[in-house]
Amino acid sequence: MKRTNFKSVLKGLEEMGIHYASGVLWNLSPAELVEESIRNREGTLTNSGALMCDTGKFTGRSPKDRFIVKDEYTADKVWWGDINIPFDPEKFDQLYEKMIDHLVGKKLYIRDACVGADPEYQMKVRVIDTQAWHNLFCYNMFIRPDKSELAEFTPDFTILAIPDFKADPEVDGTRQSNFAIINFTKKVILVGGTGYTGETKKGMFSVFNFLLPEQKHVLSMHCSANIGEQDDAAIFFGLSGTGKTTLSADPSRKLIGDDEHGWTEKGIFNFEGGCYAKVIDLSKEKEPQIYGAIRFGALLENTRFLPGTHEVDYTNSEVTENTRVSYPLYHIDNAVEPSVGGHPKNIFFLTCDAYGVLPPVSRLSKGQAMYHFISGYTAKVAGTEAGITEPVSVFSACFGAPFMPLHPTKYAELLGEKMEDHQVNVWLVNTGWSGGPYGVGSRISLPYTRALITAALEGKLDNVEYKKHDVFGVAMPTTCPEVPAEILDPIQTWQDKNAYYEKANLLANSFNKNFTKFSEYANEEMLDGAPKAKELT
Repeated sequence: MKRTNFKSVLKGLEEMGIHYASGVLWNLSPAELVEESIRNREGTLTNSGALMCDTGKFTGRSPKDRFIVKDEYTADKVWWGDINIPFDPEKFDQLYEKMIDHLVGKKLYIRDACVGADPEYQMKVRVIDTQAWHNLFCYNMFIRPDKSELAEFTPDFTILAIPDFKADPEVDGTRQSNFAIINFTKKVILVGGTGYTGETKKGMFSVFNFLLPEQKHVLSMHCSANIGEQDDAAIFFGLSGTGKTTLSADPSRKLIGDDEHGWTEKGIFNFEGGCYAKVIDLSKEKEPQIYGAIRFGALLENTRFLPGTHEVDYTNSEVTENTRVSYPLYHIDNAVEPSVGGHPKNIFFLTCDAYGVLPPVSRLSKGQAMYHFISGYTAKVAGTEAGITEPVSVFSACFGAPFMPLHPTKYAELLGEKMEDHQVNVWLVNTGWSGGPYGVGSRISLPYTRALITAALEGKLDNVEYKKHDVFGVAMPTTCPEVPAEILDPIQTWQDKNAYYEKANLLANSFNKNFTKFSEYANEEMLDGAPKAKELT
């Protein structure tokens, strides 16, 4: 059953020790992969033509089971700890051999693809899957080479993804039966015991986050990016629930990418060839671009049908709140091809401040930008997780801590350099509460947030008057078109001014406590960007 269409003539599977597979299917088209998936009973077609599959036990990443092989190459470079967990090289070799043995008699789906839309920084990746729908995910999410490139394809990295292979923790050195392990020396990623496709995507993101800053002086970023008619690129950082997808999906601007980018001496480029979006509560009215992209070739994960139909019920969370869809960028009408842009003129740090103390928009100095980039703040509100009854501060370094192998100050220093070299405005945008904390105040109006971002993009905030925030020290505009002036300074929206400062000091202290884990390697400019609690009378 070896299908050799568009297969590399330079490097096959034998060099990896893979023999005796029952079938090897190379670089199948989406239609062929959908056909295989249905034949294998892996998924079902929806009424829009998208394939719907379940990821099994794991409906998201498992951060505590993600490892990096600690060897001579990585020992002194990786920021080891709870995020980057070391793995023994000998245990890796042992696990690799067991996974190769597991493939005997299996049907394999091979995907040769690229990561990085800029050819100068592009890497070639070969993914070996045992499930057709996983290979469809890789088709959607990685960059698709043409037939001539496939003929001479030699991978820089190889990913072995076997959901039904379970490790023995006592023998294999893993924490439990599932794992994702990156070996930078051997240029291999092992994923086993989990059907969650995001482990494959984020594995290569972690590779780029290690190699690009370390070897190429390129800033790798967990962000979305778009570009306007005047070739003015913009970048949006933000954790889940801050509005990153919604606010970067601007019909008047073209999408460069929604999740992973690099910033070089030439400009920015997308790492991926597709989008991996959450679809819980998705509607055509709220997210028309994503809704329209869910057609044949798109892949839905862990969604459910409306009873008696093949219509997806996007409100259904019985499997998980983390329902997802992957689709290639060409499913988006206004996507840029190739996915590159010039140097950004504006960068937005999106945060959902449930304490209600941060301004709806503020401009950051270089030091403040580096400080807030390392902090990566948002807040969880009551009801989002069991036991949360009031706002809780959440910090994720560089807005993507689980994927950053280097110390966060390395990425922040690069951001500061590029911000200075290219005269970039960095804005902190609060999409959360105003007039009081969650439960007292109200959520900042989305039209106001859009108006603030539009004003920043159009230069309408360049020459207005600013005032300094008493605690966070950020610069707040006093006027903005289509936005009431009274909401621009958050204290003016609170009835009790002392209560405002108490909350502002509480949040400032949370920031500074979180930053202590980074302060040893932080420069003076970063440290000067910290908030300073106000003495209350």
